[in-house]
Amino acid sequence: MDYTINYHMSETTYRLTRTSMALDGWTIHALDELSERLHTSKAEVIRRAVREMKERSDREANAPKPLEALDWLQGGGGLAADEAASYRSAMVAERNAKKYWWEA
Repeated sequence: MDYTINYHMSETTYRLTRTSMALDGWTIHALDELSERLHTSKAEVIRRAVREMKERSDREANAPKPLEALDWLQGGGGLAADEAASYRSAMVAERNAKKYWWEA
């Protein structure tokens, strides 16, 4: 038996599937509280939580490993040598322009 429900809102059709789950008391209380605070359904609170966790998990999975990040930084961090020299000279000039006469 298919428990899929199609909702049509504005120009988008959302396909929702009914499911059941067992939740402990604290989670049910937190779900009720969030639902009231956000003025939305409990199902929407769960959808948002799952979406946020999935996005966070994807970011963590795609983040470079510590040694990869170190190699990238030691390799210039994506900045070419001539760009780095240009940036460095611009920063030195800016700092020198802000010095008082007694610091020169």
